[in-house]
Amino acid sequence: MISVGIIGASGYAGVELLRMCAGHPELDVVRATGDSQAGMLVRDLYPSLAAVYGTLAFEPYDDGSFEGLDLVFLCLPHGASQSIVPKLLDQVRWVVDVAADFRLHDAALYPQWYGEPHAAPELLDSFVYGLPELFREQLVGATAVAVPGCYPTASILTLTPLVRAGLVEPTGIIVDAACGASGAGRPPKPNTTFCTVDEDFTAYGLLDHRHTPEIEQAVGEASGLAPAGVQVLFTPHLAPMNRGILATCYGRAREVSSTAEVLDCLHAAYDDEPFVVVTDASPSTKATLGSNVAHITGRYDPRTGTVVAIGAIDNLVKGTAGQAVQCVNILAGLPEVTGLPIAGVYP
Repeated sequence: MISVGIIGASGYAGVELLRMCAGHPELDVVRATGDSQAGMLVRDLYPSLAAVYGTLAFEPYDDGSFEGLDLVFLCLPHGASQSIVPKLLDQVRWVVDVAADFRLHDAALYPQWYGEPHAAPELLDSFVYGLPELFREQLVGATAVAVPGCYPTASILTLTPLVRAGLVEPTGIIVDAACGASGAGRPPKPNTTFCTVDEDFTAYGLLDHRHTPEIEQAVGEASGLAPAGVQVLFTPHLAPMNRGILATCYGRAREVSSTAEVLDCLHAAYDDEPFVVVTDASPSTKATLGSNVAHITGRYDPRTGTVVAIGAIDNLVKGTAGQAVQCVNILAGLPEVTGLPIAGVYP
């Protein structure tokens, strides 16, 4: 068994990791921190986990409490991992961070997009970007993984095959994506209360959302382009649902003349991937609910010379916890599908 610690386990990403680990034959959660819920049993905060975590309690974080564990997941707000990771790398075999602290390679991007300099820039190159469908080879043998954000996962998976194949221009790309309220995390916020979110649909992060450079970086790297070779205008939206992301991506067509070519490109990229379904139908968030699977389609519009590609995921599974476990399966030399849900929940 692989001994596991989860730092920040009381949030939505953390509880989803607890659920993923409970269904995994090789992952054994032995420590779960949650400073705001320290002393509370996991089952009391999340009754859905009562049958599998009967006695596990959230602990306060302590620097030395993870010494000797095989694996630690970090599920903390942005910025918090930067002071913890340097110590953890010497204490455990694998560190998997689901926050944005180690996703960007260029430290200069953090002040611009996150509002503060990176506290451990010397470690950025130590982390592999944890999107297996595009960076699987780099994950083999890695010891530190930065799991992509949920918006970037949907956008990058949808766009990359088309940019890489030259079907769309790598600049002038537009991504409009909507996410359920769980993407904002568990702590209450004025803009994510039920009465605010229900019966509403809003855009936010206009022109400066922090996932923008992450999408540009990953699409560019996976397509073999220079660091500044991809340009994306990204606009996120808050949708009145619990889970799910739908990313609609627009690119100027290049070397494409039909929808069939767009779909053939996506099929060629993903038909051998267990966690990506290329579909002729328009993807829906409901179809991905509870699964680690992305649903993707594409169209070519000859009237406007535009390629439209759409991707849907569950933001807490393929967008966070499920993808983290998918990466761990690769790190540990296990079959990539081990312990991960492929079928969604319906209705």
